[in-house]
Amino acid sequence: MRVLVVEDERVLADAVAVGLRREAMAVDVVYDGDTALEHTAVNDYDVVVLDRDLPGTHGDDVARTLVGASYNGRILMLTASDAVQDKVEGLRLGADDYLAKPFAFPELVARVQALARRSTPPLPPVLERHGISLDPANHRVHRDGREITVTPKEFAVLQVLMRAQGTVVSAEGLLEKAWDENADPFTNVVRVTVMTLRKKLGAPPVIQTVPGAGYRL
Repeated sequence: MRVLVVEDERVLADAVAVGLRREAMAVDVVYDGDTALEHTAVNDYDVVVLDRDLPGTHGDDVARTLVGASYNGRILMLTASDAVQDKVEGLRLGADDYLAKPFAFPELVARVQALARRSTPPLPPVLERHGISLDPANHRVHRDGREITVTPKEFAVLQVLMRAQGTVVSAEGLLEKAWDENADPFTNVVRVTVMTLRKKLGAPPVIQTVPGAGYRL
């Protein structure tokens, strides 16, 4: 899952990003509306966490632009006001959900995860394939009943592969979905993460390398 956090309160924005990354999400952070539009023009985000009161292009106008362009990602609008009229206005702008500050972080995570599920074809809450079960809500992975301890990044890679339902995912696709914009596109981090994930999942191997194309499970 890839998320863009747009929030001008830098301490809050960075704290939200750290928390979401712990939930195995790839997170980019920007602090104004103009930069948000630049990022969404070149990256496909599953969810945009969008503060309403932004410097530069106002959050309302960012939402209007994304909706007008039929952007695939879902919008979770943040605001300092929990007045009903403000919520109504935010939703009318095209936001998919609305959360007032201050908010409980677990609620933010739950809302982001729910919106991400709506941005892709419906899938069961627990993904299962080749004896592997992956529970996104509780961050647990099992193979043939045996629990496997994985890092957040390994969890993210496995989740992308399982959601692909047997189709090939390129290394670039994994980098796009499981890492943020700071990842070096020439790094071997995808190969290394897949290699360690294979070892943890055990025999027989279930992650297949497709030469010149990528990986599939």
